[in-house]
Amino acid sequence: MIKKIIVASVFVCVGLFGNTISAQETKTDGKLFIIGGGSRPSAMVDRIIEESGIDKNGYGIILPMSSIEPDSAVYYASKQFNEKGLKNIHGLNFVKGEEISASKLDSIKKAKLIYISGGDQNRFMDIIEGTAVSSAIHQAFENGSLVAGTSAGAAVMSRLMITGNELKHPEYSSTFKNIQLDNIEIKPGLGMMTNVIIDQHFVRRSRYNRLISAVIENPEMTGIGIDESTAILVNGKSIEVVGESQVLVLQNPEHSKTIHKDKIGAHNLALNIYLPGETFSIQ
Repeated sequence: MIKKIIVASVFVCVGLFGNTISAQETKTDGKLFIIGGGSRPSAMVDRIIEESGIDKNGYGIILPMSSIEPDSAVYYASKQFNEKGLKNIHGLNFVKGEEISASKLDSIKKAKLIYISGGDQNRFMDIIEGTAVSSAIHQAFENGSLVAGTSAGAAVMSRLMITGNELKHPEYSSTFKNIQLDNIEIKPGLGMMTNVIIDQHFVRRSRYNRLISAVIENPEMTGIGIDESTAILVNGKSIEVVGESQVLVLQNPEHSKTIHKDKIGAHNLALNIYLPGETFSIQ
């Protein structure tokens, strides 16, 4: 059980770190760094720093709303950055229904790195869906920021988000035991990627059945399953595997779907398994 650690210096208002900002002179598309959960290898953290440029100027924001202990989430998410000498990583928490200040939104829009912690993706979306926080994240991305997330923070990257719940089997299981009609629960995500559905902890927790279900039920989407201690770096149309394990990409190019009672099937699904250092693209 994780001990709750209160870090008073982590939750700072914009006035304390706004002066560290370097205004972005050019408008460029940002990048996504989507981690499948588990531990973050040191080299992965180095890559986040390199791609975001926060070792040179600007600052990073951790959004901990997926966690029931947001202060602890900020502490652990920032720990490896701090150990590498970076002190410009700050937590910014939001609660449902709060009046969101312009200064908080400005902090998100101007951050060079936005990092969404693990926890429960449903909790995160329940707090930010339809709010100016979501718009601010997208604006930062459009202006060239790196938007990263792990575990629940990975799941929210999709426009269509796997919630982790089974509609026909309400008792929670870390993996689906069935490939059934109308069983997988899909809700709106943050939508940083509009044509994919992200799944995490993928190989470690054998989450094949639920990603197969997702691409049969949503054939226009590509399913991406990211294993633990592994990430995808999305830069435009190019996607690179970073870390220690595999990324599985599942597609239903013929939009195939067959039904027998409550079981679903499909023909000619396409599966690719990518290893660290490999790149691929999705149209």
